[in-house]
Amino acid sequence: MKAALALADGRVFYGHAFGASGEISGEVVFNTSMSGYQEILTDPSYRGEIVTMTYPLIGNCGINHEDVESSRPHLAGFVVKEACDIPSNWRSEMSLDAYLKKNNIIGLAGIDTRALVRHIRDKGAQTGVLSTVDMDSDSLVAKANAAPSIVGQDLVQQVTCEKCYDWKEGTWSLENGYEGDHGPVRFKVVAYDFGIKRNILRNLVNRGCAVTVVPATASAEEVLAMQPDGVFLSNGPGDPEPISYAQENIRKLLGKVPVFGICLGHQLLAIALGGKTFKLKFGHRGGNQPVRRGDGHNVEITSQNHGFAVDASSLQDDALVTHINLNDNTVEGLHHKTLPAFSVQYHPEASPGPHDANYLFDDFITLMDDFKNR
Repeated sequence: MKAALALADGRVFYGHAFGASGEISGEVVFNTSMSGYQEILTDPSYRGEIVTMTYPLIGNCGINHEDVESSRPHLAGFVVKEACDIPSNWRSEMSLDAYLKKNNIIGLAGIDTRALVRHIRDKGAQTGVLSTVDMDSDSLVAKANAAPSIVGQDLVQQVTCEKCYDWKEGTWSLENGYEGDHGPVRFKVVAYDFGIKRNILRNLVNRGCAVTVVPATASAEEVLAMQPDGVFLSNGPGDPEPISYAQENIRKLLGKVPVFGICLGHQLLAIALGGKTFKLKFGHRGGNQPVRRGDGHNVEITSQNHGFAVDASSLQDDALVTHINLNDNTVEGLHHKTLPAFSVQYHPEASPGPHDANYLFDDFITLMDDFKNR
């Protein structure tokens, strides 16, 4: 079956379809990871995006029920150079094609992904339409221009949980799979679900935390009534500026309980502290993004997925930038000088890897311990 991807600026790519059939619009972005496509597919932060993989062969490990970051895929569409039809891995349970069909996600293969990625890099991420039913270039480009921009949308409401729940599963090991018993509970953490990845919760459980996940709209009063030792602000999709209810709740929590934010949670914390955000030209997405920690020569290779960034010049004096992206010098981390609050733009939970920044979960434990025993 033929398929086409049209960008709002008039560029059109023709290839063949895999996965589901139909038509979908979304922001066309690219991810530079060489592995971890199943985690990428199920990361809620990709809501509203058509994701292009720069690595040329995707699907060779198949799909299994364990390597997921949420209950289902959330992205709008998936674009690859070559989709493997015959996976070869001892953990595989189905092919990528079957998985996308099952979850009604449209895939496009057989295009020059290098040309698409270079176009996005030069012209910027933009709205596109992925279709298996309309091959007319003029029609598709018109649809792409008529589709809503990701800017200004509250996509968090589309991915957050409906009610509170407790999370007890720890990280995966080859011997035991996902483990549930990690010794005595040391801290109670309430995690805001703006589109949370499961491996974040697993890392907290591994460190002796009893974790309760709450919807994005849960009030600060509701959270404080749970008497947590710390509050976690999760990753999530899209533009942080429209998420005003979360910003207000974070302001009410600051100083009353230790706060740790990742990705969208980092951006929301920055706004709550008086900062602003802006849209990146083509975003940071991949498992190989270099970040400098502090003023020295400590460099972490990090996993990232965001299209917006914190404006360093907008931060108030109380917010200190702690991490910088070495590709474009954008803000990758901050902490408050006097209040127990810090955040990073990237993903230390390593799903997919790397593991360089896993220490940040230990920093959160230390912050809660110090606050508890002050």
